[in-house]
Amino acid sequence: MQRAEDGRRVTAVYLDGSAAPRTAAVPADVTADLPVDILALLGDRSTLARQPAFRIEEARSTGELSDYRRLRRDTFVHEQGLFAGHDLDDRDADSRTVVLVAKDHDGTVVGGVRLGPVGDGPDIGWWQGSRLVVARRARGPHGIGAALVRAACARAEAAGVLRFDATVQTRNEALFQRLGWRSVRPITVAGAPHTLMRWPIGRIAAQAAATKSALGPLLAAFQGGAGGTGGVRALASGAGGAGEVPAGGAGGLRRGAAGRRGREAVGGAARGDAWAADTRAALGGAGFVGDDGATVPGTDVIAACDAIVPSMVERDPEWAGWCSVLVNVNDLAAMGASPVGLLDAVGAKDAAHAARILAGLRRAAEAYGVLVLGGHTQLGVPAALSVTALGRTDRPVPGGGGRSGHAVRLTADLGGGWREGYRGRQWDSSTHRRTDELRAMTGAVAAARPAAAKDVSMAGIAGTLGMLAEASGCGAVLDMAAVPRPPAAAMGDWLTCFPGFAMLTTDGPGAVPLPAGPATGAVCGELTTGQGVGLRWPDGEITDAVAGPVTGMGTA
Repeated sequence: MQRAEDGRRVTAVYLDGSAAPRTAAVPADVTADLPVDILALLGDRSTLARQPAFRIEEARSTGELSDYRRLRRDTFVHEQGLFAGHDLDDRDADSRTVVLVAKDHDGTVVGGVRLGPVGDGPDIGWWQGSRLVVARRARGPHGIGAALVRAACARAEAAGVLRFDATVQTRNEALFQRLGWRSVRPITVAGAPHTLMRWPIGRIAAQAAATKSALGPLLAAFQGGAGGTGGVRALASGAGGAGEVPAGGAGGLRRGAAGRRGREAVGGAARGDAWAADTRAALGGAGFVGDDGATVPGTDVIAACDAIVPSMVERDPEWAGWCSVLVNVNDLAAMGASPVGLLDAVGAKDAAHAARILAGLRRAAEAYGVLVLGGHTQLGVPAALSVTALGRTDRPVPGGGGRSGHAVRLTADLGGGWREGYRGRQWDSSTHRRTDELRAMTGAVAAARPAAAKDVSMAGIAGTLGMLAEASGCGAVLDMAAVPRPPAAAMGDWLTCFPGFAMLTTDGPGAVPLPAGPATGAVCGELTTGQGVGLRWPDGEITDAVAGPVTGMGTA
């Protein structure tokens, strides 16, 4: 776009020299022309010619809703005769129902679709789409109907939906199949043949695959360990966490030293000799392969290790420091172990950044009542943080102790809210808790001693349940209506986020709940024969969340 002087008037012209059209709101005698569209400022007329014939947006005004309902009446009542008088129902009166409309260049509504939660109860992540309509004059090559379907799918997934169904007229079934929908079964609606169809939502499976599926192949060399240093190193590499404590190096600052007395306190020379002589060591030890912590052979020591995502350490160092304590203490808690102390390894660009990381770590250690025994600090390097936790128990609770028929219980702290900057991904329930509340939660597994326990990790609630089931040689089903969940969290977000405290346990009939202080617990599923995790809905349908093993590490 350029501006050219025409007598006393300045006009806007396209790159080819032709005059740009004037907006209706600007009088002809003004000295400055304004383009009708921002695209005119960015190129020539061909840019405007390539604009789509319609746009899709969420209906906001009563006028847009009225236009959409008029289209429905014209189509479903007058044209197709499916309804008499009108097609309105209780979904139209539900304030949670979302309406998407397609508008042409003039802003006229030429199509629409509605979607929202099924039923009048709480939104548990099961939505249905319905009343897809396109004005008769707008049907054809523009693809408005297909675009509305795609937009509805995207809108549902953005709302944290994990099951999205639609009842589709049989003649439109092929269109939905081409768009990726799956046919479930034939049904009848308003006396006409329809097909119940389902949009495949792979959010849980994708997260489990991204965070855990590589573990089995990566750690295969340690399974059934050949002893030696490799076997010893593998003991701290369970599926519950990732990363190792660096061994120091030039420019590093060592903090703290356990010394001989510290070594004797956590095992003693005799136990150390037994550990070194054990050439059968595998990941976590027999019965604890892939667990949240690793049993140290010949001792009552449990070791756990977790690394924090480097981008989080860089962007939010205090929160990263806090989380490095939280995740490790929770890993020990899942094993029924009491924390002895922590060792941290910190990398930072400078001392100021390292101080912020350590400040968050210190505050969390004080809140949880656990000692920081020592560690290592490296300056002048990219941000990094890894913490190793040591705990003690003479009766560790395995993550793979479940059996088919065991009830699945979720015990979670529903207090707090989404961490700023991590909405839908990290639920902060811990920073406002008192030390006695935190200790009550982290001591709950040791007190109740369930058959199996697993701390919810990066795989989320459903993915972690898959890890527990895999280690137990089982499958699992999660009852969606029974899952404890904060009101502010959509189901899809809650099942895939990293919560402050959430423990999955399994046990036989009549098992006592975890005495977890302020946390909320409920039986919300069971272990089954087979593998993977299914989501069971109030109508009895079971949809796949994870089709097979999560880690590939096999049974514990």
